[in-house]
Amino acid sequence: MLTLTGVGGVGKTRLALRLAAEAGRAFRDGVRLVDLTTLRNGEALPHAVSEALGLRDESPQRPMSSLMELLEGRQLLLVLDGCEHLPQAVAMLAGKLLGAAPEVRILATSREILGAEGEYVLTVPPLSFPEPGRPATAPAQYDAVDLFAERAAAVQPAFSVAGNIEAVSALCARLDGIPLAIELAVARLRALSVTQILDRLDDRFELLTSQRRTLVPRHQTLRAAIDWSFELCSADERTLAARLSVFSGDFDLEAAEQVCSGDGIPAQDVFDLIVALLDKSILVRTETTGTARYRFLETIREYAQSILASSGEEPALRRRHRDHYRRLAGRALQEWFGPHQLEWVHRLRHDRANLRAALEFSLGEPGEAGAALEIVASLWHYWISLAGSFNEGRHWLERALELAPEATPARADALWVAAWFALRQGDVDAAPPLLRECRDLAQRLGYPTAMAAAAHFSGLTAYFRSDFQSALTLLEEARERYHANGDEAGVWMALFHLVIVHSTLGDDVLAESLAAQCLAMCEDRSAYLSRSNALWVVGLARWFQGEQAQAAELVEKGLGVMRSHDDRWGVAECLEVLAWVAAAGGKGERAARLFGAAGTVWQSIGTALPGLLPFADFHNICEARVRRALGDRAYTTAFQQGAGLSLEQAVDYALDVDRRDGTPGERSGRVSALTPRELEVAELVAQGMSNKEIAAKLVIAQRTAEGHVEHILAKLGLSSRVQIATWVTGRR
Repeated sequence: MLTLTGVGGVGKTRLALRLAAEAGRAFRDGVRLVDLTTLRNGEALPHAVSEALGLRDESPQRPMSSLMELLEGRQLLLVLDGCEHLPQAVAMLAGKLLGAAPEVRILATSREILGAEGEYVLTVPPLSFPEPGRPATAPAQYDAVDLFAERAAAVQPAFSVAGNIEAVSALCARLDGIPLAIELAVARLRALSVTQILDRLDDRFELLTSQRRTLVPRHQTLRAAIDWSFELCSADERTLAARLSVFSGDFDLEAAEQVCSGDGIPAQDVFDLIVALLDKSILVRTETTGTARYRFLETIREYAQSILASSGEEPALRRRHRDHYRRLAGRALQEWFGPHQLEWVHRLRHDRANLRAALEFSLGEPGEAGAALEIVASLWHYWISLAGSFNEGRHWLERALELAPEATPARADALWVAAWFALRQGDVDAAPPLLRECRDLAQRLGYPTAMAAAAHFSGLTAYFRSDFQSALTLLEEARERYHANGDEAGVWMALFHLVIVHSTLGDDVLAESLAAQCLAMCEDRSAYLSRSNALWVVGLARWFQGEQAQAAELVEKGLGVMRSHDDRWGVAECLEVLAWVAAAGGKGERAARLFGAAGTVWQSIGTALPGLLPFADFHNICEARVRRALGDRAYTTAFQQGAGLSLEQAVDYALDVDRRDGTPGERSGRVSALTPRELEVAELVAQGMSNKEIAAKLVIAQRTAEGHVEHILAKLGLSSRVQIATWVTGRR
């Protein structure tokens, strides 16, 4: 028995019929289709099957017994279509028929797993569709666009998909690639343009009403198709589905329990209800590293939201949702400089849509903007290092600062974060007034955290203005304040910037000492992402000292980690320093290509030159040296070659160091980056063990095993377990 599951309108019936048509020749007695959608109870099920089979049983036996006897010697494929409202009856019938008739096969369609003994399940996904903002270049490139083109040709022969490809791509994406929704939309081409259909999708349920009388009642409208699924849910399942619609994008079990429990649904029941919604195809599971997450297809989420809106619970649910993600942001800040950095990277990226929703709620409700300040300031690591979205971070901060003028610690933190964002974007003049307000506010509130940060970023502002003595004084003050506050992350960051200033001034011995402290702090805290930045700054110090081979080795070790987490700022800085190393070593073409590659990455994050502005001097000196050595034409050619590389290609090129100069290459750096335990875990991954099996083998917690695997992926700059296995094999 094979059951095809999926949301309403996804095409389960068509797929079953197509499969039955192609496989029918393999069955001596052919294929029989049983439409169960008109049945209202399980008692009539045997009769419906008998009727579909053309059996006329006049014996006094019970219907099921007669059906089993009549099918005993048959070899056929039985297609049971629309089983979700009779799961127990269908499961019982299937078990008895398959037991009595060994050569009978059953193909079922259902929005819910039936639970029959020996049942195989295949989830039918929506059709593929272009990502928003990336339209298809040809109709056949994506299945959803291809379907739209095919149906449009029948409805409106003059309509050109190629001439409307952006709107058609956007429409298919808005409809989640659901075939029924696409076909209902195409039917509107008789009266509307595709752009008008797209504009009217905010009320998609009323718009996509089919006038075809041949459709079964539950397919007459998209709302009816989804009504059919929700009618199969228990009252608690419907309530939870409505509450879950408060999430944007996907969510995890912890979030669902904290936001949606209460008022009749205990927290301990949320998991079982989510499982039931998954079985009924109301929710779908999304795969992530180590943690299961769930989401609605957008069409179904909007339906569930309409239920939530009518329930009167929406305002309270949105506040609970916001408060959950405010707490999450606070935890991310507290735990950032430590062994859970990689976990927070994954989690914050997956929760980006929910964080935005929490910010929008806070900024849209009177008196709630202070919560937005707290959230966005807590996530400054994320906006800068991980998302690479300074403009978005500044956008949220500017809105929140305008709407929450009250003198609070959250405002003081938001002010120094806003100054740091401005400095990273090269807007040096915007930082001082923000930092002055931050310092004044922190003094009035007696808030030492913001006092330390105000000194820190005032020192960095001085450095950007080439006032190096003031920079050193203020950064040392910040380090002392951070230390007094017990803020190790702050101490580390102050050390990081002190290394840069002392290196710029030629204080090699002191820069080397501070760089070693910076790296040691990361090692002690197992802060692997911060460690990649520490490796870069230590490498920078070595470059200033003229130790080119050591500089390249250190920078390369950090580069792979930065690439694996799309830290484009870090990647650009690494490419820049490796170009300086190549220039110092007389490798002009390599330096020019790396300059071109770095320039492309800098531009992708909104700046044309290295982000730390005084570095522009060193960039210009190295570039001029290489240009003189190669000549303008050869330099331009090599530079353009580098500029044309993708991020992946640029990093691959940077790590492919010429071994003849004695510079350690990528592999040696990667091996030394792994701890003995991580090497042991890598070996077990190569043997094909799951995280659970690794945990049992090493007698550690499964979450610990998952953390080791994540650290290995990050350190090696890899993205899959297969790549780990390949790396282990190559190392052997």
